[in-house]
Amino acid sequence: MTADLIAVVLLLAVAAYASAGGTDYGAGFWDLTAGGAERGKRPRWLIDHAMAPVWEVNNVWLIFVLVVMWTGFPTLFQTVFSAMWLPLALAAVGMVLRGAGFAFRKPSRRLAGRRLYGAVFAVASVVTPFFLGAAVGGVASGRVAPGTEASVDAWANPTSLMFGLIAIAATAFIGAVFLTGDARRFDATDLIGYFRWRALISLALLTVLAVITGFVTHEDSPYVWHGLTHGLGLLFVVVAGVAALTTAWLLRRTPGAWMRVTAVGVVASAVLAWGMAQRPYLLPTSLTVADAAGAPATLTWLAIVTLVALVLVAPAVVLLYWLDTRGELEELTDTELRRGGGADGGGAPPGG
Repeated sequence: MTADLIAVVLLLAVAAYASAGGTDYGAGFWDLTAGGAERGKRPRWLIDHAMAPVWEVNNVWLIFVLVVMWTGFPTLFQTVFSAMWLPLALAAVGMVLRGAGFAFRKPSRRLAGRRLYGAVFAVASVVTPFFLGAAVGGVASGRVAPGTEASVDAWANPTSLMFGLIAIAATAFIGAVFLTGDARRFDATDLIGYFRWRALISLALLTVLAVITGFVTHEDSPYVWHGLTHGLGLLFVVVAGVAALTTAWLLRRTPGAWMRVTAVGVVASAVLAWGMAQRPYLLPTSLTVADAAGAPATLTWLAIVTLVALVLVAPAVVLLYWLDTRGELEELTDTELRRGGGADGGGAPPGG
């Protein structure tokens, strides 16, 4: 019973990272496709302002996933990271590079430096979700089992390819939806339509990829395909479809908070559909939740620590997101800094 509870927590954490982290990856995708320095100046300005307050906190969900996976299901952790160390290592490198690129792009004084760091941030924002999706596809296809050695086939197969492409499309979609709302928040009326149409186009592409993936999994991942077309897996597929239609309808209206909720519903429901489709397996047909679970005492303490972490961390994260959406986390301008610390940096503001 405890193992099943921890498995649900793990799946919810993956869904949270796919939604929160996916928004950041999507912003990087649109940064990459914004065009040259002059053409992409306005979209990149919005991306910088929208991401700056929250981009680091989204990685909390990834750390939570790794801790729960490692502690609660050590066999799963060992198997996945042994069989697919290469794509996961490339994804990790991508996370580091995109963070460094985003952090160094703005303070860089040279145009060449800003372009270099911006390119690193943007390219890594596309590469990272692809490799993460490919790793998930390797798991879903049943190519990873206890004792499986690292091989290209574990993550370079039809299911992995489609999951990788879906990951990119999903992050582009949710990123564009959030940027549409941010454009309204920052009174950038010229960018509302810019990102609205990109959200609709990426949603259409995501829908096409989802349909193709259905045909691919039917042949390449029969267990997961059966789960996606029956029971709870099918339920969450339907929820994702309804959320997608609702988001498309809301995008055609004045941007508001509800379109963000429904966009998160699309991505989170897709992740939950995959998790439900694999039941009762963590690794389809080879490793069940019960077989992968750690010691009962470890699971009990993990459940307690998880509850404490949620009580302490979740309200802070929610407050951070809430403050960000209300525009309360804007960075100070040079004028405000000079006003606060004095023109010569010596203490009292001018005229104080």
